[in-house]
Amino acid sequence: MSAVEAEDNKSPSLRLDGLVAVVSGAGRGLGRGIALALADAGAELVLVSRTQSDLDEVAERITEAGGTARTVVCDVTDAAQVTERIESLERIDILMNNAGANIPEPFVDVTEEHLDFLLNINVKSMFLVAQAAARRMLANGRGGSIIHMSSQMGHVGSPNRTNYCATKHAVEGMSKAIAAELAPQNIRSNCIGPTFIETPMTKPMFENPEFREFVMDRILMGRLGKISDVTGSVIFLASPASELITGASLTIDGGWTVV
Repeated sequence: MSAVEAEDNKSPSLRLDGLVAVVSGAGRGLGRGIALALADAGAELVLVSRTQSDLDEVAERITEAGGTARTVVCDVTDAAQVTERIESLERIDILMNNAGANIPEPFVDVTEEHLDFLLNINVKSMFLVAQAAARRMLANGRGGSIIHMSSQMGHVGSPNRTNYCATKHAVEGMSKAIAAELAPQNIRSNCIGPTFIETPMTKPMFENPEFREFVMDRILMGRLGKISDVTGSVIFLASPASELITGASLTIDGGWTVV
């Protein structure tokens, strides 16, 4: 067997040892779970959020498990802070562009204040953080993986989520454009699009029988998502196992967007 054939037959690695991963919105919920999973896969973590106490708890969990983590307090909608605190990092190999929010409400009731808020946190912040990380990746010359937290709502429409759908469709388009531009420099850009994930924050929503029925009728696999459903996809897209994947969007939706 030739060296090329041997390499082709080798299983790709899902390990992230020696790589630096930045996670925005790392203090709570999905961001927290993703940060812990990336650390477990061997990455050195840079945890980004506006709340130091949340970041400290996640960093402590990582270091107790034998990993390495630093914390960066940053308002990711503030371009100056993003430049000062993220772009100035010595090294970035992986970005989990995760910070975001939602305000479910009827289209005709969306206020300019709510429109601006979601555009700022879901689009502007993701653009700024991706731009900062890409600049650092280009300066270091090693390539990298940028993963954007999109949603199944970046592929479909839904009642009471016009504002949110608009922002997530924007993220999907942004990711494709980044992928097209930075592929020659070996910087990959992909999205993940989860369905509703079962967390303490979302649990009260499903106490409404009508809303629960609406959701469960559309998740063909018959259950809500778990944080571990999302973290597995992130590890894959961050790792050498996906090194030829860019401009893609991986929906983690139990079949919601199939029909």
